[in-house]
Amino acid sequence: MSISTVAKKLPTTAIAATVIVLGIGAVAPVAQATVLTFDDIAPISYFNEIPNGYGGFNWNNFNYINGSSPKVRRTGEDNGRVSGDYVAFNGFGNPALVSDSVFDFNSAYLSATWNNGLSVTVEGLKNGATLYSKTVIVDTTQPTLVNFDYFGVDELKFTSFGGVEPNYLGGTGTQFALDNFTFNEKATSIPEPTLLPALFAVGTLSIGSVLRRKQLNQS
Repeated sequence: MSISTVAKKLPTTAIAATVIVLGIGAVAPVAQATVLTFDDIAPISYFNEIPNGYGGFNWNNFNYINGSSPKVRRTGEDNGRVSGDYVAFNGFGNPALVSDSVFDFNSAYLSATWNNGLSVTVEGLKNGATLYSKTVIVDTTQPTLVNFDYFGVDELKFTSFGGVEPNYLGGTGTQFALDNFTFNEKATSIPEPTLLPALFAVGTLSIGSVLRRKQLNQS
């Protein structure tokens, strides 16, 4: 007998009670996204390393910088600010890593510090294997929102290259600026009971109830 047949033969109230008590069909809670703005680290006049533990992550070759500093005026570290004064950047233009236990990487704003037309490749890895990879091209004039939607990763690798230095900046390099890093901690899902055992359990109770009623009517 199919599940649907069993369900049809059971009283509606019994099935509803099973759903309520056992949580059949209940949706597991969804973790709320967290946005790292880099504005809540210790205030600095210029730049410093992002400390490990910020946002629950380990940061390798990532610094944060005061984008309102006169030293970075008109660069992507100035123009790339989305919230507050601070943005992150990759030291010396070298690859930079963010790692943690399993998480979902939703989105971030990226801009080029010095070179217009800068390419930034962002890889999402788990246990050393690359699950995702996306390359975007960004400029120094404004931040670009990039939706990554990397699910179930434990490391991100940012690599930047190429681009051309505009004449008005007076500097060059493959650094990029990063702001409003948005992610979800991986929520532990609540296992849902299967429908069939639950329905059979209710069915057993319902049959017993019917038999007891018949015995009482015959006495």
